[in-house]
Amino acid sequence: MSLDTLIVVDGNSLIHRAFHAIPLLSNSQGVVTNAVYGFTNMMLKILKEQAPGLVAVAFDKGKITFRHQVYADYKGTRKATPEELRPQFILAKEILKAMRIAYFEMEGYEADDLIGTIVNQAEATGLNVLILTGDRDALQLVSPKTKVILTKKGITETELFDEGKVWDKFGVTPGQIVDLKGLQGDPSDNIPGVPGVGEKTAVALLKEYGSVENILANLPHLSPRYRKLLQGKEEQALLSKKLATIMRDAPMALDLSQCSWRGPDQQKLLEIFKELEFKSLIKQLTRQPATARPADTARDNTAALPPLDTYQAGWQTVADQAGWDEILVQTSYAGRVALVLEGDRHQGIKAICLAVPNRDVCRLPVQRTDNPAGGSLNILKAVCENAAIKKYFHDAKAAIWLLHHHGIKLQNLAFDTMVAAYLLNPAETQYDLPDIALEHLGMVLPSEGEAALATRAEAVLRLVDVLWQKLAQREVDRLFAEVELPLVSILAEMEIAGVAVDKQGLKELSDELHHNIENLAAKIYELAGEHFNINSPKQLGHILFEKLKLPVYKKTRTGYSTDAEVLEKLAAEHEMVDLLLQYRQLAKLKSTYADGLAALVNRQTGCLHSTFHQTVTATGRLSSAEPNLQNIPIRLASGRRIRKVFIPRQQGNLILTADYSQIELRILAHMSQDKNFLEAFQQGQDIHTRTAAEVFGVSLDQVTPDMRSRAKAVNFGIVYGISDFGLARDLKVSRQEAKQYIESYFARCPGVRRYIDRVIKEARERGYVTTLLNRRRYLPELFSKNFNIRNFGERAAVNTPIQGSAADIIKLAMVKINQALKKGNFTAQMVLQVHDELIFDAPAAEIEPLIVLVRDCMENALPLDVPLMVDIKLGTNWYDTKPI
Repeated sequence: MSLDTLIVVDGNSLIHRAFHAIPLLSNSQGVVTNAVYGFTNMMLKILKEQAPGLVAVAFDKGKITFRHQVYADYKGTRKATPEELRPQFILAKEILKAMRIAYFEMEGYEADDLIGTIVNQAEATGLNVLILTGDRDALQLVSPKTKVILTKKGITETELFDEGKVWDKFGVTPGQIVDLKGLQGDPSDNIPGVPGVGEKTAVALLKEYGSVENILANLPHLSPRYRKLLQGKEEQALLSKKLATIMRDAPMALDLSQCSWRGPDQQKLLEIFKELEFKSLIKQLTRQPATARPADTARDNTAALPPLDTYQAGWQTVADQAGWDEILVQTSYAGRVALVLEGDRHQGIKAICLAVPNRDVCRLPVQRTDNPAGGSLNILKAVCENAAIKKYFHDAKAAIWLLHHHGIKLQNLAFDTMVAAYLLNPAETQYDLPDIALEHLGMVLPSEGEAALATRAEAVLRLVDVLWQKLAQREVDRLFAEVELPLVSILAEMEIAGVAVDKQGLKELSDELHHNIENLAAKIYELAGEHFNINSPKQLGHILFEKLKLPVYKKTRTGYSTDAEVLEKLAAEHEMVDLLLQYRQLAKLKSTYADGLAALVNRQTGCLHSTFHQTVTATGRLSSAEPNLQNIPIRLASGRRIRKVFIPRQQGNLILTADYSQIELRILAHMSQDKNFLEAFQQGQDIHTRTAAEVFGVSLDQVTPDMRSRAKAVNFGIVYGISDFGLARDLKVSRQEAKQYIESYFARCPGVRRYIDRVIKEARERGYVTTLLNRRRYLPELFSKNFNIRNFGERAAVNTPIQGSAADIIKLAMVKINQALKKGNFTAQMVLQVHDELIFDAPAAEIEPLIVLVRDCMENALPLDVPLMVDIKLGTNWYDTKPI
């Protein structure tokens, strides 16, 4: 296996080629499959032949790209995608997911541009690259590190191109392919080129002059024939070259570790092949399973698992009262049980499987009618609410939702295999039970049939001891048992409770924002002297840079850049720019929050039931979705007003918020043991004022608001590894001045400098960093040959222990608060967690004891060498809370 080789596949090219090469095929359900069948065959063939360490597939997304903005007729001669082909793209992507192959697509960019960007980054890290495509445009990417495999005939015949082969075939270098297209054009993409210039003429000119630009610069010296062809066609030649040039820096979120290939998920692949009735591929998969990629030695030293047959647990269906009573007795005697529940939170539980040690798994059918005399749901209730029985789940939070649907309250959650797997490897993107069972038990779980659910239950039961042992080996067993596992139930309670929303207030806010947006638009049109599409970068660029003649700070391949950074620089140049910034801010507030939140309010409860994700971020921070409450704006007054619609659930209740004060800087002081930092916090000084005094060499009472503001930017910049360039941009000062601030900071706070150097050094030695509670984050980026990737790894090494420890502390505080609320029989509920802030919905009568409880739990969550401080506010809604 070539671990240093990346294969990049042009998904659109291969699927189209397969569609036209193979007669229409369909399964018994009428699903057309010829293109996806050919595509899959080509993928399996190249993977078998090349055995790469990394694989990526790129797709077009949408028909309109940035090239259409410079040439409206680009690809104008292309026929519409056949109706039989359209749905096969979705099937191909499902197969890629099952093959565990990363694929990329991006609105406004072609697959070629994503391929160019991936290749550019791969070459920078020293990887060898093979591009599989049927598009000759890719030949411009050929280099000493990159080769192209061109499909020639059907889906079986290919031709390999390196630099020499490109020269032999076309008479130009790979870099001149775009010049060739600029001169001769490309009918397939409707690139015009120069009329009358064919391949032979273009090659001759390029051999003499090297590029389109150089040819045009030497027009007077060309022969009369060539000069006549090119005169008056200069712009067309340059445009054609531009259209043919593959972008190598598309603005895509790319981490090459996403492309690491560990082999397919055989069971998922088998499931799709059965559905599509790919009988020959099923035989191929069964006969010769793909091997897994060896584990990353920086993470794990265990050998790769050999291919295994599908495992099936012994199981039985128990459908009578006597059998259910026996299960209850056996489960109570064993004292532990693994449960797998099938269903959804809206319709409830559809199937139940229980795995108890030393007996077959029991599958319990669920009756859809009430049975007052008993029933499997009653046995489930008896098991789940028996606090003496330890319960094991995979994704227990989802199970708690299902149980809640039937009025069952889970007691004694003792293990969650998903959370445990996350702690062992927080860099994974998902934690599906089959993957975890394969990795830690060597079990290939069936994905269908009656045995599937039972086998999952047995896998959970067997995983508990294995994962617990590995948690202990990594020294994260206490973090799991005392923080992450209790948090599962707490987050489920918060999700189920939800946070009440003032729907009328949301509508009024939306109407107000709409009115303000229209007023801003009217002012912008007046200043521009015409109506135009404010949301169109092309039209806005015309107004700003051609009509108003404002300075051009940045250009993109499609024209003038009008991003936020450019507009902020232009704000002092013309009053319209500030209005544009306000317009964009209000438009986002309206669409994302005022209108977006309204669509998510539960009609029955009147609440937002956000989903809190515990296994997503590498630092341990919680994230949320539908809605994402972590991103509710706080910097702008108009953005903060969104919080006004978050209200108590009943009259007489109040909203109480508790926010850690500068927790990351306090953690930095504790970790760095810097004398000045420790002293400032221990003496209760304002850390930003103290830093300003140190950096600017003045006494505390001489620090001005501007000095404090700059010191604040330096303080937080240091935590996040900011450069002098970044600080200069944030403070709007020269780079030299920003550099002086940073140097002065480290001179006055040498402990911080030593901490940064030490943590990066230790991270390189160990391959990971840890938080105060020993949460690990592996950082393979530290060993990259690419400076930018390596620099990211260093910043993450510095920031993760700080940000991760802050996450640990607030999670620990949540656990302690939840325990105290239950012990004190409070009716107050913790409803939200946003970064370092907790939000409570509480009766007025409980406010005073709740303040004492929350402050005590949060400020004493974890002893540090500096005090933890909490700012508590109270109000009738989240926005109107006032300090108390």
